Amino acid sequence: MRVLVDTSIWSLALRRTETDLSRKEALAVDLLKELIRDGRVVLIGPIRQEILSGISDEAQFRKLKAKLRAFEDLGITSDDYELAAEFYNACRKTGVQGSHIDFLICAVAARNQLPVFTLDADFERYAQPLGISLYRY
Repeated sequence: MRVLVDTSIWSLALRRTETDLSRKEALAVDLLKELIRDGRVVLIGPIRQEILSGISDEAQFRKLKAKLRAFEDLGITSDDYELAAEFYNACRKTGVQGSHIDFLICAVAARNQLPVFTLDADFERYAQPLGISLYRY
C-alpha cells in the first residue's frame, strides 16, 4: 500500500536531529524510512513546496531539493481541486476549519485511495467527515 506522506513527517525527518525527537516522533521517522525503502512514499507538489519553503541557506536548499527529486509527484487534477473545495465546504458546515492545502491533500488521498501519514492533529478532525484514512502506526 502506498502512503501520502504529509509535511509534518518530512519536517521531522529532515529538519530535526534524532536526539530532539519524542518517542512518537522517532517512531514516525523510522516508519518514513521504512516506507522509503519499500518504495511506498507518495509525494505531491504542494507538500514538496512546503518542505522546501523557509530554507534560507542556498546550499542546504539545493541539497534537499536534489534528495526530494527521488520522489515523483503524484499528479493533481481539476477534480482534486474541486473535491478539495467540497471538502472545505463540508468541514466548514460542521465547524471544522482547515487550510486549502490540507483539503487538497485530503482530496488527492481520497481520489487515489491513499492513507495520509501525518502528525498534524487537524487531519484527525478531517478524517471522519471526509472519509479519508490515516496511516496508523
